[in-house]
This record gives sequence, structure tokens and C-alpha cells, in this order.
Amino acid sequence: MSITYELDGAVAWVTIGRPEARNALSAAVREGLWAATHRFNADDDAKVLVLTGAGDQAFCAGGDLKEMAATGLEVPGPDFLPIFGRNVDVPKLTIAAVNGVAYAGGFLLAQMCDLVVAADHARFAITEVKVGRGTPWAAPLPWLVPPRVAMELLVTGDPIDAARALEVGLANRVVPLVDLRATAQALGERVAANAPLSVAAAKRTVLLSAPHVWDAAEELWEPVYRSDDAQEGPRAFREKRAPNWQGR
Repeated sequence: MSITYELDGAVAWVTIGRPEARNALSAAVREGLWAATHRFNADDDAKVLVLTGAGDQAFCAGGDLKEMAATGLEVPGPDFLPIFGRNVDVPKLTIAAVNGVAYAGGFLLAQMCDLVVAADHARFAITEVKVGRGTPWAAPLPWLVPPRVAMELLVTGDPIDAARALEVGLANRVVPLVDLRATAQALGERVAANAPLSVAAAKRTVLLSAPHVWDAAEELWEPVYRSDDAQEGPRAFREKRAPNWQGR
């Protein structure tokens, strides 16, 4: 299965199960994430969701570029994958347990969660500039980290390690990989033990200060998604060559 849903006490563990493809966001994975999100919302026994990836190399390496090249994907639809707080409301708390690289769409998945626990070998990157794709979903990033850090992440596409993620506020905890599950589980249990209405209201209180700029960002990035370069990037990845950018 591409996605598994497991309840450990009051904590629901949702795991992306494509380690052989670095847990890339294929159509099956995206469909599974939608199903797991709806299941969590409806599961009265689950008080906290922990999202993670299978294996010890990747949380999620982002979109499936081979699939994108094959389908000629331009602008992802509004329901391309669940983005908590954007196209699906998740009132309960969510935690990303980042067990390896969180690149592109994987960065998105970590960013959308309320808390982040990272393994000490984890790495975070917004790699879309390297393949000509768009990042309207990164609009809230300057609210999470300093704007100059957000700028560097977006325009270089270069990764930062877990220690740097902790330093700039992208991660809440960094632990050895062997302690990742126990740490995320314990954090989830501490939250789950609290009054649920208070937790939900606390989450919404923090989000009151988040910028509501999704629509403007999506309008800004649409021409990028529709450009020739947006097709060239995934095509070059599939053909294992450097992209030939045309700037159009």
C-alpha cells in the first residue's frame, strides 16, 4: 500500500510507503494521503496525526517527476494533494516526523504540519527552481522562518540540514533516527492528554497570525507552471541530463 494508517493510542501514524522511490508523491500516494486525512478527521479515537515516510532515507522527495513528465502536468489542480489549512481543514494537531530528505512536495508536507520532529540526518529543500516548477504553497514560509532564510531556500533550491532547520525554527526537535518515532509519539501523547477544545483553539490562535496569501501566490506562479521550462525540468530529470532553460 502507498499509505498506511495506524493508531497507536490516541496518535494516528500516517506513513508514505514508497521507500524505493524516496516516498515520491505519485498519484496513488496523493490519493492515499487524501483518504488518510479524511479518516483522521473522522476518527474520534485519534487526537493527533503524525505524518512520516517509510525507510530511513526519505520523508518525501517531492513530486514524482517521471510521472509529471509522462502526463505533461502543468498547473496542479486545487485538490492535487491535501494541504492542511488550504484545501482541507484539519482541526486536530498534526506532527511531521521527518525521517530523511524532505524536498519540494516533501517540504510542503512538513511545512503544513503544526509541529516538526526531525531525525538528525534529515535535510530540507525547496528544489522546484532546479526543475522549473512552482511553489505557491511556500507563501506562508516567511511566517515560519525569517524572510531571508525563506528567500535563500526558494531561490537556490539548496538543502539545509536538520540542525539548521532547528536553528531557524522550521523544526521543533532534532533527535537520532532511532529515537524519532518514540519522540514524535511522546509529543503526540502529551498533546492528546490535554483538553481537545483547548488544543483546537490554541492551534487556531497561532494560525490567526499566518498570512492569507494563497490566492495571490497561485496567480503569481501559474505562468511558471504553464511555461516550456516547467515541462523541460521533469523531462530532463527523466532523461538524466541537465535542463536547457529557455526562460519561457
